[in-house]
Amino acid sequence: MSDFLGAVSAFVWGVPLLVLLLGTGLYLMVGLRFLPWRRLGYGVRMTLRGRKAQEGGEGEITPFQALMTSLSATIGTGNIAGVATAIFLGGPGAVFWMWITALVGMATKYAEAVLAVEYRETDAEGRFVGGPMYYIRNGLGPSWAWLGATFAFFAMIAAFGIGNTVQSNSVARALEGSFGVPYIVTGLVLAGLTALVIMGGVRRIGAVAERLVPLMAVLYIGGALLILAVNAGDVPAAIGLIFADAFTGTAASGGFAGAGILMAIRFGVARGVFSNEAGLGSAPIAHAAAQTRDPVRQGTVAMLGTFIDTIVVCTMTALVIITTGAWTSGETGAELSALAFDTGLPGGDLIVTLGLVVFAFTTILGWSYYGERAAGYLFGTRVVMPFRALWIVALVIGAVGNLGLIWIVADIMNALMAIPNLIGLIALSGTVFAISRRYFSEGRAYS
Repeated sequence: MSDFLGAVSAFVWGVPLLVLLLGTGLYLMVGLRFLPWRRLGYGVRMTLRGRKAQEGGEGEITPFQALMTSLSATIGTGNIAGVATAIFLGGPGAVFWMWITALVGMATKYAEAVLAVEYRETDAEGRFVGGPMYYIRNGLGPSWAWLGATFAFFAMIAAFGIGNTVQSNSVARALEGSFGVPYIVTGLVLAGLTALVIMGGVRRIGAVAERLVPLMAVLYIGGALLILAVNAGDVPAAIGLIFADAFTGTAASGGFAGAGILMAIRFGVARGVFSNEAGLGSAPIAHAAAQTRDPVRQGTVAMLGTFIDTIVVCTMTALVIITTGAWTSGETGAELSALAFDTGLPGGDLIVTLGLVVFAFTTILGWSYYGERAAGYLFGTRVVMPFRALWIVALVIGAVGNLGLIWIVADIMNALMAIPNLIGLIALSGTVFAISRRYFSEGRAYS
């Protein structure tokens, strides 16, 4: 079964899907006339203004809280273990292709948020809800509702894997390895802390994410910058290696087995998408709840999530791994990142351990909302409280269980989420282009 599911995972995450993800982002970027790059500064200003609800804007959480909620689900193991795996399998050149994925993914994330706000609605309890399932149904019409339901089903199943059991298992193993904490203790504590947050709904999740995500990002980036400052002389060479190996491949060195150009592209793109989730359709579920007056404003806020996640945080991890020379050690995953941080800074492996724990916890919070909204779309608001209870119980099971098959199934569901979402984005791209042109041509960008 494991071999079969592994083959399915390799197929669905193969070249066709990666081309579809990159191709959709590139198509949207060109159609938007490179708006996400041109309006990056504007997005920063809207994010800073978005710490408070916009006057007259309807929604559940502030625009800034929506961004932090989406970042809480994306800044996680992908930034630590994912980057290390990409370098181990594809060489330093894989980092360049992670950057490319993020740069075109900004357009994808922008379009997702614009459509999420444009086609959102209120549920039976008066809460603002949205995401791919809603903009597919409301934007393309009732005859396409089946495609929205397909996305919701895949998202609900994926949430219990990638956003729940896999995360609690990672935390349990990290704390047991570093501090000898029993798995069951970690599971129970995680379940208790999660219950305190998610039982308050998206408003409490947004409030926690607003404080925890910036703090954890600053601490992690600060540790990385300290190591890079010590190895400042090696940084230019590391950046040069990333660019050179992206187009030439990487020769075997030390414990590194070597990698060709295609391997650098494949693993760079795959891990880039895994990290920032642009195109998978999860983030717009959070942005749909934002208190905003205009879809475009939230779109410019949302696109910063991809930039922060990959261009900033992932780059810090990659440069530490390369400048310390740890990338040739033969280690991979979180162990490679821990080795690199510990090589560059005595006790630096604790930064990685702490990062994994906090990042995983915030991922659990963010994905709890994504899964809840997907379940609510399929079964109505009556399912929300049972879903939250099941979410809490699953954390304990994940902490003590063997998750080999669960991880593979979650990986497959994650990929399958992207297909209906990308179809919806392409079909509704004309709406995104028209809304964006109207917004900036009418001067509302400065109101």
